[in-house]
Amino acid sequence: MSEMNRREALQNLLAIPAGLAMAPGALERAAAHAHDALEPPHETPAQGGSEQGAGAQSAAARPYSPKHFTTDEWRLVRLLVNYVIPRDARSGSATDAGVPEFMDFMLGENAGMRTWMKNGLGWMNAECRARFGKGFVSSNDVQRREVLDAIAFPKKSAAELKAGADFFSNFRNLTASGFFSSRVGIADLGYIGNRPVTTWQGTPPEVMRKLGL
Repeated sequence: MSEMNRREALQNLLAIPAGLAMAPGALERAAAHAHDALEPPHETPAQGGSEQGAGAQSAAARPYSPKHFTTDEWRLVRLLVNYVIPRDARSGSATDAGVPEFMDFMLGENAGMRTWMKNGLGWMNAECRARFGKGFVSSNDVQRREVLDAIAFPKKSAAELKAGADFFSNFRNLTASGFFSSRVGIADLGYIGNRPVTTWQGTPPEVMRKLGL
């Protein structure tokens, strides 16, 4: 699959089906969960000074343990999100942004999401085994891209691959949701929020032209 840039991922997110829309509250909680999962352990006054302090630091440094993915599913998800949004010169990848952790949280919030996610990951492995005799994670990059090319564009996908194409569309939208609600994704967008200005210069001419005014 040719690497999707972040603008394409964002455009896909804007076209997300109503049935997959996420409540703002759940989205915020998932983004916060992902951020906390990636946050490095903080130094404490007891650091290096007591067994209790050392134990707390060790617990904070442990790798994230998913609650709703199996070990094999977690490996696949972490690979697949980076095919959707890889690291580039501008910004980090989907895993850098905590998208897998975001997904794990969302699966706990939405039982229907768990169903299509797990069925879809199973489909990915089954399709790779049928083509290459091994699952998605064990396949090489060329083989993975062959499968993704076949399902990346639902309108062009073969009828027998519809289940895979539907899954990947949903997965891609969820990846974009996680990425663009993360600190990495927000920085990538260049969003600066409301800022005071000393003088108002009016609406920029290029915006007026675009609006036909």
